[in-house]
Amino acid sequence: MMHAARPIQVWLDDPQTPATMRQRLQLVQAMRQFAVTELGLPDNSSYQRFADLKRRYVVWNVVAAPAFSLNLKSWCFPVAGCVTYRGYFDETDAQAHAAMLRHQGWEVSVYGVPAYSTLGWMNGLGGDPVLSTFANYPEGDLARVLFHELAHQVLYVPGDTAFNESFATAVERMGVARWLAAHGTPQGQANYLQSEQRRQALRTLTRATRDRLTLVYKNNHAMANENKGLLAMKNEVLQDFRAAYAQIKAGWGGYAGFDAWVAQANNAAFGAQAAYDDLVPGFEALFVRQGRDWQRFFMAVKDLAQRPVPERARLLQQWALERNNG
Repeated sequence: MMHAARPIQVWLDDPQTPATMRQRLQLVQAMRQFAVTELGLPDNSSYQRFADLKRRYVVWNVVAAPAFSLNLKSWCFPVAGCVTYRGYFDETDAQAHAAMLRHQGWEVSVYGVPAYSTLGWMNGLGGDPVLSTFANYPEGDLARVLFHELAHQVLYVPGDTAFNESFATAVERMGVARWLAAHGTPQGQANYLQSEQRRQALRTLTRATRDRLTLVYKNNHAMANENKGLLAMKNEVLQDFRAAYAQIKAGWGGYAGFDAWVAQANNAAFGAQAAYDDLVPGFEALFVRQGRDWQRFFMAVKDLAQRPVPERARLLQQWALERNNG
């Protein structure tokens, strides 16, 4: 990947670069500059180069959870600390590891990832490149990926996937709203609004489903010898989830982008989504508390990261509730 990456300007100067790709890379440059000047995101070598990987995803993540819990299995690494996913550059390797985990009794989800951050560690070697796996995304989604991955270079707390991913997701959502308001094309704004409405509908449904599953799994110890009954309650929740999704999808004009995820959704999939979702309202509320000033917001998040995990989660939930209650 690093070997395939060339500076974006080199691609733009190359007469062999297709016109459509030239336009996308120019859009990336504009978004990258916006990220620095308007969002206060890092001004470094990341996303100044482009690599054509000639495949759909850059890595495949494996996540796993017990049969009656949404708590994800953790893997620990020297730099990243403990995280609730394991990434592979080769899908075959990811599926092999998933098969081993299933044999051990875990519920497993494997999903492709179009982008990832090296947390700034590669900036001295040219930085994280823009990849063909997401370069052709619609305007709003392209900005979403860039802002999300750059946010990881602002702050990364080893061992707290939910904090890290929810922070980056909050930055992405607020950043995309600003980008589209200032520079988005009418078509780009309309497309993103539609896709975000669909994502929000799915987020609301999955959040409610996770809450129901959590209540079911609280009975785990009381029903230690009655797993058949527990499994029946779990399956009922999942059936209701898929039925509700079908009703929501009926109003989407044939859009089927979430169908595969919904069909295969299990504890691992729900747990992984929670990491990107549950604490986002708290970060959005903190941004408002800091006067919608990006630098003050980033400093406040860094201060929050110094607190114990339970305390920072409690504060984020408290701020979100206070904002909702007006």
